[in-house]
Amino acid sequence: MDELKAIVRDILAEKIYGIAFSPYVEGQSPGTQISASQIVQRLSIVQPYVNLVRTFSCTDGNELIPQIAAGQGLKTMVGVWLDDDHEHNAIELNNALEVARAGYADVLAVGNEVLLRNEMSEAELIGYINRARQGAPGVTIGYVDAYFKFVDHPQVCDACDVILANCYPFWEGIAAEHSLIYMKEMYRLATNAAKGKPVIISETGWPNIGTPERHAVPSFANAIRYFINAYKWAEEEDIDIIYFSAFDEAWKIASEGDVGAYWGLWDKDGVPKYA
Repeated sequence: MDELKAIVRDILAEKIYGIAFSPYVEGQSPGTQISASQIVQRLSIVQPYVNLVRTFSCTDGNELIPQIAAGQGLKTMVGVWLDDDHEHNAIELNNALEVARAGYADVLAVGNEVLLRNEMSEAELIGYINRARQGAPGVTIGYVDAYFKFVDHPQVCDACDVILANCYPFWEGIAAEHSLIYMKEMYRLATNAAKGKPVIISETGWPNIGTPERHAVPSFANAIRYFINAYKWAEEEDIDIIYFSAFDEAWKIASEGDVGAYWGLWDKDGVPKYA
């Protein structure tokens, strides 16, 4: 394991493309108001090892992340959280457009898995994407969902500048030893759907603790090897991968079961797990 940890250290020392970043600490979750000082503290943990952070929301203080990140030399994929609450969606989008017009959105990710969760129609989603484009001219616009949703929704691909594909062999129950080849196929399907547009793997990862998902087993060994394999492939093929996630987050247990709390490269206290 020491040899694997050394490889992780080397990968992180070279800086990975990006990481999914939520600034929550123990006892917090979406809906908690986040302070600028907390964002600064949590960002400073990951800043030396990444080029970009991906955020998920532009409310409750999350809208402060992109400017703070820019001050630390980081790019931001700015997330606009959409669901079936139209009033909240309007606030999210307006805040995101303010961030983008201020020059702090390197990519604007309009929606995250709303098609997968059946919270919005394709036409409604495309409407939000088009409003974002009109409100932030010149900013790269994309939408995040599971890779196969872009195969199913070619008009969503047409509306985006970049395809932001979540690729999780774990959640499809794939054994760790087959996970890389399976992710390559996920990426190939997303790339075919993109028809020449750039594709970013907007989330992938492997948990180190929790209940297995069919043949996919959470463990330290599987998680560390998955990270190494993903980034060796990314370097060889020049693929942009945003790893999920920065920190372990206990609040995710509610929606994902015990495994939800253990996806971080750092634990809940900001201690590195694999390096």
